[in-house]
Amino acid sequence: MTKGTQILTLTGLRFDANLGILDHEKAAPQPIQVDAELNLGPQPLRPHDDDINHVLDYRKVRQIIIDECRSEHMNLLESMIGKLADRLLQLPGVIGVRVKIVKLEIFDDCEVAIRAETGIW
Repeated sequence: MTKGTQILTLTGLRFDANLGILDHEKAAPQPIQVDAELNLGPQPLRPHDDDINHVLDYRKVRQIIIDECRSEHMNLLESMIGKLADRLLQLPGVIGVRVKIVKLEIFDDCEVAIRAETGIW
């Protein structure tokens, strides 16, 4: 059976999270955007039985990202991304994680984001 490296990607996931050190950031959630890549390593190019229960369900990955970023207020973007990357790396079959979190309403003239990479790439 032919194998290839498989990467699960979620791009442009937008939702509100409790993040920041400023008073208005502590008072209300703010919009963020998350991009995530999960390295699943060598996989058969075609699943052996076409059953969702035998692959990493991207619906679950999406919900984990939202839940991790909303579970508690974080002062620093660096703290949030580290927590999220750690959690995603614990998913079954995941050997590497790349994550980017963007704060969408910080400045009018630029994007503010942090990227983290962990595991095997």
